[in-house]
Amino acid sequence: MISRKSQVLCLLALILSLFGAATSVFADDHTLVVTSTNATKNQLLVYSAAGKLLQTLSTHGQGGASGNAGGIEAKGKLLAVVNFGSQTVAIFEVSNDGFQFEQLVSTASSPVSVAFGEDHLYILGTTTVESHNMHESYVSSSADGVATLLKADGSAAQVGVLPGQLIITEKSDVIETVNLLSGGAVNGIPTLVMNIPSNVNAPFGLITRGNDAYVTIAHANEISLVRNDKVLTVTGSGTQSAPCWLALDGPFLFSSNSPSMSISRYAVYGQKIVQDAAVVASTSGATTDIASSDGLVAVIDGNASLSHLSIFTADQDGNLILRVANAISAPANGVAIVRGEH
Repeated sequence: MISRKSQVLCLLALILSLFGAATSVFADDHTLVVTSTNATKNQLLVYSAAGKLLQTLSTHGQGGASGNAGGIEAKGKLLAVVNFGSQTVAIFEVSNDGFQFEQLVSTASSPVSVAFGEDHLYILGTTTVESHNMHESYVSSSADGVATLLKADGSAAQVGVLPGQLIITEKSDVIETVNLLSGGAVNGIPTLVMNIPSNVNAPFGLITRGNDAYVTIAHANEISLVRNDKVLTVTGSGTQSAPCWLALDGPFLFSSNSPSMSISRYAVYGQKIVQDAAVVASTSGATTDIASSDGLVAVIDGNASLSHLSIFTADQDGNLILRVANAISAPANGVAIVRGEH
C-alpha cells in the first residue's frame, strides 16, 4: 500500500512535470509571429508559426494607427510596438517564458512606425522622426535626436534604416532621408530623395537591405529602388493595384497590394526589380502590413469589422504556401516575425 507521503511526492512530481511541459511548449517554439489589436486598449498578440495564440499582453497604451507599416519591429529579444493614441512605444523582451512588458517610451508625435538600428530605436511619428539609444534590453526614454519631417502633415507611413541614415515615406508624395551621427543619433534636417518620378502618388511602404531601399509608390502602381539618396529604378505592378507594403526574402521581394487583396512576387538583383508572379497569394481583406524571415511570410489584412493574420511558408522558388489564417478583431496593425532561441 502506497503511503500518504509517497502519494504527495508523486502528485508534486506530476505537477512539476506538467509545469515543465507547459513552459517548454513556448521554449521549444523558436519562431513567433506577433501583431497588435490596435484597439483603444491596445494589446500584443503572440502566435506560434503554426498560428496558435500563445499570449495576449497589454501594451499599456491606445491604438489607432492606420495607413502605415512597421508598427511592430523586433531585434534579438526586443520588440517595439506603437501606441498611436497615447503617443508612446511599448518595449517587450522575450525569454523561454514568453514576452514580458519592459517599459514605455514617450514620443515627440504620435508614432506610426519603428525600426531598430545597431544600438538605437528609431521612431517615426506623424510629424517627426527620432532616435533613442539602446543599452542591452533598455531603451532610453529620452531621444538623442529629433527631426521634423519635410511635409509633417500627418501622412507619415514608414521608416527604414540605411548605412548612416534613415529613409522615410510620407504619403503626401515625399520620400526623404535624414542623416545619422556616427553613434547612430538622428542629426540635421531631412532631405528629399532625388529623381522621384514625376507621376509620384502616395509613397507608402519600404524595406531596406544594405544600401538599397525598395519603396512603393502605391497610387502610381509602382515600386522604386532608392540608393544613395536617388531613385535608380521604377517598376510597375502590372495587373495588381496599389502595391503598399514590402518584405524581402532572399532574392524575392513580396508586395502586398491592398485593394487587389493579393501578394505579388518580384525578383530583385542589382538595379533590377522584375515581377515574376503578379499573384503569388491572395488575402481575405485589404493588406495593412507584411513581414518575412528565412522562408516565413506573415501578412495582416482587414476590413471594417475583421482582420486576419495569414502565415505562409516561402519555398526556394518564392512560392507561398498558406499555413494558417487567423481572424482577429479589426483593426489589427503591424506584424513581425521573431526568430531564434529565447
